[in-house]
Amino acid sequence: MASNSVYDFTVRDIKGNEKKMADYQGQVLLVVNTASKCGFTPQFEGLQSLHKELGERGLEVLGFPCNQFMNQDPADDDAISQFCTLNYGVDFAMFSKVDVNGEHAHPLFQFLKAEAKGLLGSEKVKWNFTKFLIGRDGTVVRRYPPTTKPEDIKADIEKLLSS
Repeated sequence: MASNSVYDFTVRDIKGNEKKMADYQGQVLLVVNTASKCGFTPQFEGLQSLHKELGERGLEVLGFPCNQFMNQDPADDDAISQFCTLNYGVDFAMFSKVDVNGEHAHPLFQFLKAEAKGLLGSEKVKWNFTKFLIGRDGTVVRRYPPTTKPEDIKADIEKLLSS
């Protein structure tokens, strides 16, 4: 059965518990594949700021560590969780490490990539900190490349929060 929204998926949080994406129904979601040892790692700061500033209005930032790009997140989930908390004060939802590309790509990311293609229609996630913005109804609104800073997405998020 083909999925129609992000709510059709189940993910595993960074502590190993299953979490239904349907639990986020009615929220605006920013799904990001993260890494602890990447040039874009300081974006955790911007993601945390968005979470802190817009969380009460209905934004959920969801971080999915990925080690598919030059081995930039080799640690286990516990170490990743500690790194994010200690270095960036991350208290938005972090999930268990996933693949975003290839035959073992998590079904959620397979769906996101198909719904919001990248440059020249490519479905492949090019690097860490690719961001997917999802509306309150579960539809994928837009994909942002790693070079787009979290603060540069704020206006788009606010539009969705207001609608």
